[in-house]
Amino acid sequence: MKFNKYALFFLLFSAFSLNAQVIQQLKPISEYPPELLRTDEFGNKYYYDEIQKARVYEINGENVVIMDELVLLNKPRFNNSLDQNYYYFLNKKLYRVYPLFLTALEQYRDIQKDMQDLDKPSKRKFVNEKQKELASQYELQLRDLTTTEGRVFAKLMYRATGKNVYEIIRELRGGWSAFWWNVKGNIADVSIKDPYDPHADRTDQFIESLLQSNWNAGYLTPYPGYRDFKVQK
Repeated sequence: MKFNKYALFFLLFSAFSLNAQVIQQLKPISEYPPELLRTDEFGNKYYYDEIQKARVYEINGENVVIMDELVLLNKPRFNNSLDQNYYYFLNKKLYRVYPLFLTALEQYRDIQKDMQDLDKPSKRKFVNEKQKELASQYELQLRDLTTTEGRVFAKLMYRATGKNVYEIIRELRGGWSAFWWNVKGNIADVSIKDPYDPHADRTDQFIESLLQSNWNAGYLTPYPGYRDFKVQK
C-alpha cells in the first residue's frame, strides 16, 4: 500500500513538473500573428496551442495558460506477454490508419452537409459522383490496409459517428450496396456491422486507451467532436 501511495505521489509530481515546463515554453500572446488568435465566450483573445492542448491568455502583461481537460484512462491490465504485445501492435496500426480515418470522417461529414437540401435523385447523383472522386484518391490506400487496420478503421468510424460502416454505406448508397460491402468485409475477416464498445470488447478497450494516451501526449490530433463519445458501462 505504501508503494502505491509513493508511486501516485511521484506521478502527480512528475505531471506537475512537465506541465510547468510546457507553460514556460509557450510564447506571450503578443508574439503570435493576429490571424491565429481566437476569441472565447467572454470576448477575450487567446492563442490555442494544439500540441500542448492549452489556451494562452495575456492578462495585465502576464501569460495565463489554461490547460485542456485530460481524459485519463488506466492502461489495460494485460493477461500475459502476448496480450501486451497485441496492445502495442494495435498502436502501430492506429498510427497508420488514423490519417485515413480523419480524411474519411471529414468527407462523410461534408457529404452529409451537402446532401441536406437535395432531393432523392439529386442525392443519388451527388453520391455517385463523390464516390468516383474519392475512389480515385483513396482506393489504393484502402486496398493496402491489412485486416487489423481495416478493423481499427471501422471502430474509429463508429466512435466518431455512432454508426457502423454498414449503416454509413446504407445511408449513402442504399441497402443493397451496404449488403455487398458487408459481404466483402466478411470475406476479409472485417465485420463492418460491429459496434464500438470498450467495456464489452477487449480490442475496443485497447483502442480507447491508445486514443486517449496519444491525444493527451499530442501524438495524434483529436478529431472535431472527439469528446462527444462517452465510455459508459
